[in-house]
Amino acid sequence: MPEDSSSLDYAMEKASGPHFSGLRFDGLLSSSPPNSSVVSSLRSAVSSSSPSSSDPEAPKQPFIIGVSGGTASGKTTVCDMIIQQLHDHRVVLVNQDSFYRGLTSEELQRVQEYNFDHPDAFDTEQLLHCAETLKSGQPYQVPIYDFKTHQRRSDTFRQVNASDVIILEGILVFHDSRVRNLMNMKIFVDTDADVRLARRIRRDTVERGRDVNSVLEQYAKFVKPAFDDFVLPSKKYADVIIPRGGDNHVAVDLITQHIHTKLGQHDLCKIYPNVYVIQSTFQIRGMHTLIREKDISKHDFVFYSDRLIRLVVEHGLGHLPFTEKQVVTPTGAVYTGVDFCKKLCGVSIIRSGESMENALRACCKGIKIGKILIHRDGDNGKQLIYEKLPHDISERHVLLLDPVLATGNSANQAIELLIQKGVPEAHIIFLNLISAPEGIHCVCKRFPALKIVTSEIDQCLNQEFRVIPGLGEFGDRYFGTDEEDQ
Repeated sequence: MPEDSSSLDYAMEKASGPHFSGLRFDGLLSSSPPNSSVVSSLRSAVSSSSPSSSDPEAPKQPFIIGVSGGTASGKTTVCDMIIQQLHDHRVVLVNQDSFYRGLTSEELQRVQEYNFDHPDAFDTEQLLHCAETLKSGQPYQVPIYDFKTHQRRSDTFRQVNASDVIILEGILVFHDSRVRNLMNMKIFVDTDADVRLARRIRRDTVERGRDVNSVLEQYAKFVKPAFDDFVLPSKKYADVIIPRGGDNHVAVDLITQHIHTKLGQHDLCKIYPNVYVIQSTFQIRGMHTLIREKDISKHDFVFYSDRLIRLVVEHGLGHLPFTEKQVVTPTGAVYTGVDFCKKLCGVSIIRSGESMENALRACCKGIKIGKILIHRDGDNGKQLIYEKLPHDISERHVLLLDPVLATGNSANQAIELLIQKGVPEAHIIFLNLISAPEGIHCVCKRFPALKIVTSEIDQCLNQEFRVIPGLGEFGDRYFGTDEEDQ
């Protein structure tokens, strides 16, 4: 036992002498970095194809999270906890370790002299290309690195698809400003050095087949100096610092709550605070998938449309004013709650809007519903044909019903009529299933005090002023008037 102890002490002492930080041999490495001009061309191509966040027709950008920290600090544990709590979203993890450069035969003979914790040990250009490709919505084939042979596997790779959330994890993901600037959130996992060393010894001996002496020598010679020189200085770029890593459940919970909020916000919701998109779940996306399928049966189209409409109506009712109310429960206790808004009515834009009336009646017993008919032909149809509204509508909060907001012209005319009837603009809540960005711009610029509640914002309008990807003529599909006579 004393001999083992002295040999460990000797290994640590020997490794504490002079060394090269980031040793690279001539002709480095078997996976040589791509030609810089090629990489620049690829990056330019990806950048030009990446949609701008200010473009109303652009698809939604993924939320990119960077997770950094010292070796064995608990970065992977934090990433796993975030992924688990974001179960309603598509999340992919890209590990910086996958982008280690493979070693040449000469370097393999002197592998103990190679610094795996230096920035030069990683193919940062390829990591950057991977992140930019995923951000543009394209899949990427991530290499698989074998830590026992110190080579990338040539027979397989990991296919990573574009997702709602992309997590870039690694000790040096904050080192390069180009990678750092792609991130929406930067997390630094801060764990005590002794704890990290103990974890590294356990990991490298069990998972990577190394002996304790070599782990300690590598730690003293390369890992600790590289942490002090490169990893720790990058801590200043972090938006959030998590002490104790995965043991800090409170910090991880707060982070995932923040991410949930950001994911739930469409870019247009940041421009117009009066636009509300109900929080997306797999159920809601599944129902949208069904009703957008052109070959779905009328029965299923109506069934799933009604479910979505009910959710939109319930969400819209949540924006009505309320008063506090106390009631006595069957146990004799007092419950303090709220009372529903009393002066309320619905107004449907004929005829698609009539499909939303049943859901409103199911939520608000005995509610009055008015009608507005507007002739529309493409982008120029603005002629009011018919209106029948409650005589006291000026005293009510109005839920305006139309399942599709396209150009916004018909909606604007209906809203203008309600205002002429004395309804305050702030008392109107416009409910629909899908909205085109052009329609939201059109309505919100003219009526900034009105609220819009929708279940999804689509990409754009085409040249025929139809919503893309859309769901076709909603009224015809819902009421069956697009079916051939039997």
